[in-house]
Amino acid sequence: MSRKHPIISITGSSGAGTTSVKKTFEQIFFREKVNAVYIEGDAFHRYDRAEMRTQMAKEADRGNRHFSHFSPETNLFEELERAFRDYGETGTATTRHYVHDVEESALHGAAPGTFTEWERLPENSDLLFYEGLHGAVVTEKVNVARYADLKIGVVPVINLEWIQKLHRDRSARGYSTEAVTDTVLRRMPDYIHYICPQFSETDINFQRVPTVDTSNPFIARWIPTPDESMVVIRFKNPRGIDFPYLLSMLPQSWMSRANSIVCPGAKLDLAMQLILTPLIMQLIERKRNLK
Repeated sequence: MSRKHPIISITGSSGAGTTSVKKTFEQIFFREKVNAVYIEGDAFHRYDRAEMRTQMAKEADRGNRHFSHFSPETNLFEELERAFRDYGETGTATTRHYVHDVEESALHGAAPGTFTEWERLPENSDLLFYEGLHGAVVTEKVNVARYADLKIGVVPVINLEWIQKLHRDRSARGYSTEAVTDTVLRRMPDYIHYICPQFSETDINFQRVPTVDTSNPFIARWIPTPDESMVVIRFKNPRGIDFPYLLSMLPQSWMSRANSIVCPGAKLDLAMQLILTPLIMQLIERKRNLK
């Protein structure tokens, strides 16, 4: 962790909603005039889209039906850890972009499904912001979590996560329900071993819980709306959190445990603004006081 060059890490699995959370952080950065630089988790995948398909076919031929984007074998964990460490020490690091689609291809000058060249982040930033699958990953070889100053988990309950993934992959990527189901099954061991443990490392978790029937996510025709959901907000260390203030600002919220608040799903953005803005500004003030 670095007082001079703070790092904020958002971690969640594919389809969990981390991109929406990133937009909330961007709003805070803009409002508070925070100069952030960004690292995308996709940038540290080991294989591009075509290479991943080839590797999956090879592993399937070997009888490995659980080869996924969640594992150390398919990610550059050492390089991600080095990027976090370098930024904390020097205020810059090396990263790249994964090009998802034609729109990003025009922006970055690389074909969809490929990576851009490695390059250094701009210097003189206020903080580093990471969003992806492995922002708090800990294995026998690496410990990314120890380098982040503020770690946020975005964690829908599992059936809701599957519904969100099913709808996204079918509508945006043209996959069939059967193909998405196969992906879920293939990823499950790595999800258990490399995604779930990260949420014990995070400082705050935001977990969306639907209040409608999601018992069979594979036939759900729509994603539960925010008004059909509640959000459980868990603080790893509740000391210093002004719970009475948060409860007063979030109507219909309550404390379910000494370190947890439950609020209506439609209040998620407001809850994040109220909770995260002072924490971000604490990091910035701590940084500026060193100058």
